[in-house]
Amino acid sequence: MRDLRALLLALTFLTTLPFPQPRGLEDGDFARASAFYPLAGWVVGGVVALLLWLPLPLPGGVRAALALGAWLAVTGLLHFDGLVDSADALFVMKSPERRLEIMKDVHVGAFGLATGGLVLLTLWSLLGGALPLFAPVVAAVVARTLLLLPMNTYPAARPGSLGAQSRAATQSRQGHWMIAVLLALPTLLFPGAWLAWLVGLVTVLVTARFAASRLGGGLTGDSYGFIITITEIAVLCAHAWGRHA
Repeated sequence: MRDLRALLLALTFLTTLPFPQPRGLEDGDFARASAFYPLAGWVVGGVVALLLWLPLPLPGGVRAALALGAWLAVTGLLHFDGLVDSADALFVMKSPERRLEIMKDVHVGAFGLATGGLVLLTLWSLLGGALPLFAPVVAAVVARTLLLLPMNTYPAARPGSLGAQSRAATQSRQGHWMIAVLLALPTLLFPGAWLAWLVGLVTVLVTARFAASRLGGGLTGDSYGFIITITEIAVLCAHAWGRHA
Protein backbone atom coordinates (compact mmCIF):
# COMPACT_ATOMS: atom_id res chain seq x y z
CA MET A 1 0.00 0.00 0.00
CA ARG A 2 2.87 2.41 0.69
CA ASP A 3 4.26 1.79 -2.79
CA LEU A 4 0.86 2.43 -4.35
CA ARG A 5 0.49 5.60 -2.29
CA ALA A 6 3.98 6.70 -3.41
CA LEU A 7 3.14 5.99 -7.05
CA LEU A 8 -0.02 8.08 -6.88
CA LEU A 9 1.85 10.82 -5.04
CA ALA A 10 4.44 10.99 -7.83
CA LEU A 11 1.74 11.24 -10.50
CA THR A 12 -0.37 13.82 -8.67
CA PHE A 13 2.65 15.89 -7.64
CA LEU A 14 4.38 15.97 -11.03
CA THR A 15 1.30 16.10 -13.28
CA THR A 16 -2.05 17.85 -13.29
CA LEU A 17 -3.97 14.88 -14.66
CA PRO A 18 -6.88 13.60 -12.54
CA PHE A 19 -5.22 10.63 -10.89
CA PRO A 20 -6.66 9.48 -7.53
CA GLN A 21 -5.29 11.52 -4.66
CA PRO A 22 -3.24 9.48 -2.17
CA ARG A 23 -4.60 9.51 1.36
CA GLY A 24 -2.99 9.17 4.74
CA LEU A 25 0.47 10.43 3.79
CA GLU A 26 3.23 9.46 6.18
CA ASP A 27 6.81 10.55 6.76
CA GLY A 28 9.01 9.32 3.94
CA ASP A 29 6.25 9.12 1.33
CA PHE A 30 7.68 12.00 -0.74
CA ALA A 31 11.06 10.29 -0.75
CA ARG A 32 9.46 6.99 -1.72
CA ALA A 33 7.51 8.77 -4.49
CA SER A 34 10.74 9.94 -6.16
CA ALA A 35 11.36 6.35 -7.29
CA PHE A 36 8.27 6.67 -9.49
CA TYR A 37 9.30 9.96 -11.14
CA PRO A 38 10.13 8.14 -14.41
CA LEU A 39 6.51 6.98 -14.57
CA ALA A 40 5.41 10.62 -14.44
CA GLY A 41 7.84 11.21 -17.29
CA TRP A 42 6.08 8.60 -19.39
CA VAL A 43 2.78 10.36 -18.73
CA VAL A 44 4.06 13.87 -19.50
CA GLY A 45 5.99 12.86 -22.59
CA GLY A 46 3.14 10.66 -23.78
CA VAL A 47 0.66 13.54 -23.70
CA VAL A 48 2.99 15.74 -25.74
CA ALA A 49 3.80 12.96 -28.21
CA LEU A 50 0.10 12.19 -28.67
CA LEU A 51 -0.66 15.80 -29.49
CA LEU A 52 2.17 15.92 -32.03
CA TRP A 53 0.95 12.67 -33.57
CA LEU A 54 -2.65 13.79 -34.08
CA PRO A 55 -3.25 14.75 -37.73
CA LEU A 56 -4.47 18.26 -36.95
CA PRO A 57 -4.96 20.47 -40.05
CA LEU A 58 -2.76 23.22 -38.63
CA PRO A 59 0.56 24.83 -39.54
CA GLY A 60 3.61 23.23 -37.97
CA GLY A 61 4.30 26.24 -35.77
CA VAL A 62 0.79 26.17 -34.33
CA ARG A 63 1.00 22.45 -33.61
CA ALA A 64 4.33 23.00 -31.87
CA ALA A 65 2.79 25.79 -29.80
CA LEU A 66 -0.09 23.52 -28.78
CA ALA A 67 2.34 20.74 -27.85
CA LEU A 68 4.39 23.20 -25.80
CA GLY A 69 1.24 24.42 -24.09
CA ALA A 70 0.29 20.84 -23.28
CA TRP A 71 3.76 20.20 -21.87
CA LEU A 72 3.42 23.18 -19.55
CA ALA A 73 -0.19 22.41 -18.64
CA VAL A 74 0.30 18.74 -17.81
CA THR A 75 3.15 19.64 -15.45
CA GLY A 76 1.25 22.58 -13.96
CA LEU A 77 4.28 24.76 -14.85
CA LEU A 78 5.95 23.20 -11.81
CA HIS A 79 9.35 22.76 -13.43
CA PHE A 80 9.12 25.94 -15.50
CA ASP A 81 8.43 27.91 -12.33
CA GLY A 82 11.51 26.34 -10.76
CA LEU A 83 13.53 27.26 -13.85
CA VAL A 84 12.50 30.93 -13.71
CA ASP A 85 13.00 31.23 -9.95
CA SER A 86 16.38 29.52 -10.21
CA ALA A 87 17.54 31.74 -13.06
CA ASP A 88 16.77 34.87 -11.06
CA ALA A 89 18.82 33.52 -8.15
CA LEU A 90 21.66 31.63 -9.81
CA PHE A 91 22.72 34.24 -12.36
CA VAL A 92 22.79 37.24 -10.02
CA MET A 93 26.07 38.29 -8.40
CA LYS A 94 25.07 37.85 -4.77
CA SER A 95 25.96 35.63 -1.82
CA PRO A 96 24.50 32.11 -1.58
CA GLU A 97 22.29 33.24 1.29
CA ARG A 98 20.92 36.13 -0.75
CA ARG A 99 20.36 33.83 -3.74
CA LEU A 100 18.21 31.55 -1.59
CA GLU A 101 16.15 34.57 -0.55
CA ILE A 102 15.74 35.65 -4.18
CA MET A 103 14.64 32.14 -5.12
CA LYS A 104 11.73 32.42 -2.68
CA ASP A 105 10.60 35.78 -4.09
CA VAL A 106 7.37 35.44 -6.08
CA HIS A 107 8.34 38.28 -8.41
CA VAL A 108 10.12 37.51 -11.70
CA GLY A 109 13.30 39.42 -12.49
CA ALA A 110 15.22 40.06 -15.68
CA PHE A 111 17.24 36.85 -15.47
CA GLY A 112 14.12 34.75 -14.98
CA LEU A 113 12.25 36.51 -17.76
CA ALA A 114 15.10 36.16 -20.25
CA THR A 115 15.79 32.52 -19.35
CA GLY A 116 12.13 31.56 -19.44
CA GLY A 117 11.60 33.25 -22.80
CA LEU A 118 14.67 31.59 -24.31
CA VAL A 119 13.65 28.16 -23.00
CA LEU A 120 10.11 28.48 -24.39
CA LEU A 121 11.43 29.62 -27.77
CA THR A 122 13.89 26.73 -27.87
CA LEU A 123 11.25 24.15 -26.93
CA TRP A 124 8.83 25.54 -29.50
CA SER A 125 11.51 25.37 -32.20
CA LEU A 126 12.43 21.80 -31.30
CA LEU A 127 8.83 20.59 -31.18
CA GLY A 128 8.20 22.20 -34.55
CA GLY A 129 11.25 20.56 -36.10
CA ALA A 130 11.80 17.09 -37.48
CA LEU A 131 11.86 15.30 -34.14
CA PRO A 132 10.82 11.66 -33.84
CA LEU A 133 7.46 11.38 -32.10
CA PHE A 134 8.96 9.49 -29.17
CA ALA A 135 11.49 12.25 -28.41
CA PRO A 136 9.31 14.06 -25.81
CA VAL A 137 8.77 10.74 -24.02
CA VAL A 138 12.48 9.98 -23.84
CA ALA A 139 13.26 13.56 -22.75
CA ALA A 140 10.68 13.54 -19.96
CA VAL A 141 11.69 10.10 -18.64
CA VAL A 142 15.44 10.69 -18.84
CA ALA A 143 15.21 14.04 -17.03
CA ARG A 144 13.08 12.70 -14.17
CA THR A 145 15.16 9.55 -13.76
CA LEU A 146 18.57 11.19 -13.75
CA LEU A 147 17.28 13.86 -11.37
CA LEU A 148 17.61 11.24 -8.63
CA LEU A 149 21.39 11.54 -8.92
CA PRO A 150 21.76 15.16 -7.73
CA MET A 151 18.64 14.90 -5.57
CA ASN A 152 20.30 12.22 -3.46
CA THR A 153 23.89 13.44 -3.79
CA TYR A 154 23.72 17.11 -2.85
CA PRO A 155 22.27 18.16 0.51
CA ALA A 156 19.06 20.14 0.69
CA ALA A 157 19.75 23.87 0.71
CA ARG A 158 16.66 24.32 2.89
CA PRO A 159 16.27 21.56 5.51
CA GLY A 160 12.64 20.62 6.05
CA SER A 161 11.51 21.84 2.63
CA LEU A 162 9.58 19.71 0.15
CA GLY A 163 12.79 19.22 -1.81
CA ALA A 164 14.47 17.90 1.33
CA GLN A 165 11.57 15.53 1.96
CA SER A 166 11.97 14.10 -1.56
CA ARG A 167 15.47 12.82 -0.85
CA ALA A 168 15.65 9.10 -0.13
CA ALA A 169 17.23 7.84 3.05
CA THR A 170 20.67 6.30 2.57
CA GLN A 171 19.49 2.78 3.33
CA SER A 172 16.64 2.97 0.80
CA ARG A 173 18.43 4.57 -2.17
CA GLN A 174 19.31 1.24 -3.78
CA GLY A 175 15.65 0.24 -3.83
CA HIS A 176 14.67 3.64 -5.23
CA TRP A 177 17.16 3.29 -8.05
CA MET A 178 16.00 -0.23 -8.89
CA ILE A 179 12.40 0.92 -9.28
CA ALA A 180 13.38 4.02 -11.26
CA VAL A 181 15.67 2.10 -13.62
CA LEU A 182 13.04 -0.57 -14.29
CA LEU A 183 10.49 2.14 -15.14
CA ALA A 184 12.93 4.02 -17.40
CA LEU A 185 14.58 1.02 -19.08
CA PRO A 186 12.02 0.64 -21.91
CA THR A 187 13.12 4.01 -23.37
CA LEU A 188 16.29 2.26 -24.57
CA LEU A 189 14.13 0.48 -27.17
CA PHE A 190 13.75 3.79 -29.03
CA PRO A 191 16.33 4.56 -31.76
CA GLY A 192 19.10 6.85 -30.56
CA ALA A 193 18.06 6.63 -26.91
CA TRP A 194 21.59 5.75 -25.79
CA LEU A 195 22.80 9.17 -27.02
CA ALA A 196 19.87 10.86 -25.28
CA TRP A 197 20.80 9.17 -21.99
CA LEU A 198 24.45 10.16 -22.36
CA VAL A 199 23.61 13.78 -23.14
CA GLY A 200 21.06 13.81 -20.32
CA LEU A 201 23.59 12.46 -17.82
CA VAL A 202 26.20 15.08 -18.69
CA THR A 203 23.58 17.84 -18.58
CA VAL A 204 22.25 16.78 -15.18
CA LEU A 205 25.72 16.54 -13.64
CA VAL A 206 26.89 19.90 -15.02
CA THR A 207 23.66 21.76 -14.26
CA ALA A 208 23.42 20.37 -10.73
CA ARG A 209 27.06 21.20 -10.04
CA PHE A 210 26.55 24.76 -11.24
CA ALA A 211 23.38 25.26 -9.17
CA ALA A 212 24.90 23.79 -6.01
CA SER A 213 28.03 25.92 -6.34
CA ARG A 214 25.86 29.04 -6.48
CA LEU A 215 23.70 28.04 -3.51
CA GLY A 216 26.39 27.18 -1.01
CA GLY A 217 26.65 23.49 -1.87
CA GLY A 218 23.01 22.39 -1.72
CA LEU A 219 19.96 22.25 -3.96
CA THR A 220 16.32 23.27 -3.60
CA GLY A 221 13.05 22.12 -5.15
CA ASP A 222 13.36 24.99 -7.63
CA SER A 223 16.80 23.68 -8.54
CA TYR A 224 15.22 20.33 -9.41
CA GLY A 225 12.82 22.08 -11.79
CA PHE A 226 15.76 23.95 -13.33
CA ILE A 227 17.66 20.69 -13.85
CA ILE A 228 14.67 18.86 -15.32
CA THR A 229 13.83 21.60 -17.83
CA ILE A 230 17.40 22.08 -19.05
CA THR A 231 17.87 18.30 -19.35
CA GLU A 232 14.68 17.91 -21.38
CA ILE A 233 15.92 20.53 -23.84
CA ALA A 234 19.33 18.85 -24.07
CA VAL A 235 17.75 15.45 -24.80
CA LEU A 236 15.48 16.93 -27.47
CA CYS A 237 18.54 18.58 -29.02
CA ALA A 238 20.29 15.19 -29.04
CA HIS A 239 17.36 13.68 -30.96
CA ALA A 240 17.33 16.64 -33.37
CA TRP A 241 21.05 16.25 -33.97
CA GLY A 242 20.65 12.51 -34.49
CA ARG A 243 17.88 13.08 -37.02
CA HIS A 244 19.95 15.57 -39.05
CA ALA A 245 23.35 13.90 -38.68
